[in-house]
Amino acid sequence: MKILDTERLTLRALEADDAAFYLELVNDPSFLKNIGDKGVRTLDDARSALQNGPIAMQRERGHSLYMVLRKEDGAAMGMCGLIKRDSLPEVDIGYAYLPQFWGKGYAYEAAAAVKAHAQDTLRMPCLMAITNPENASSIGLLLKLGLSFVEFKHLPPDNKPTNIYRLDF
Repeated sequence: MKILDTERLTLRALEADDAAFYLELVNDPSFLKNIGDKGVRTLDDARSALQNGPIAMQRERGHSLYMVLRKEDGAAMGMCGLIKRDSLPEVDIGYAYLPQFWGKGYAYEAAAAVKAHAQDTLRMPCLMAITNPENASSIGLLLKLGLSFVEFKHLPPDNKPTNIYRLDF
């Protein structure tokens, strides 16, 4: 199910058939360092994580992480979307991309579209975000989107050090 289009990208709901891509993404060294180990080691693990995570969230809430595809060739580049975490009071924007797609403006293009979708279509009152305090690229993206630093915290479930950001609409 297509959610958004930008000039260069299509964002669609994740599906169980995205398991191979998801397995690759969540085991990329940068994902493990900046986001964490999801414990996904097999295609079955990936299908289960998708079913119990983004697919269930999309069905229950009408938003989730979305697959980001490059229009010119259909390449699966990453995920970007809206997540409701138990550890945060409001919905947050999340994203992760395979390294070969970094530095080309795709993350900002997708995140700006997701931010507009949250504000204009879903009528959310605000948007939050979290990032590893050492992830300068992610911090830069959040600031460029207009989010402001709120606080540093250790968030469950793994109590990793985390920067928290917020933008009120």
